[in-house]
Amino acid sequence: MARGLFITGFNVAEVLAIQQRAKEMLLEGKTIMNWNDADTSVSKQFVLPVDQVLEECAHALRILDPATYGKPRIAVASFINGHLPK
Repeated sequence: MARGLFITGFNVAEVLAIQQRAKEMLLEGKTIMNWNDADTSVSKQFVLPVDQVLEECAHALRILDPATYGKPRIAVASFINGHLPK
């Protein structure tokens, strides 16, 4: 499940660039993506599996631009089979 890593501080163009790089790496057969944010005074580096990067990008695009990428998927449900003991 997506955690919203690319929502705060990112715009659609940046998320699309990250998504494009993840797709390239997937096609190259790579499974881990290194990403650095050089635009801030703090240098960050994290490693994510490519499939998780793609999931995070899709989630962020749905939040940042729902008119183009669809509404965010929200699954809210509960189910109780039988009854609770008294």
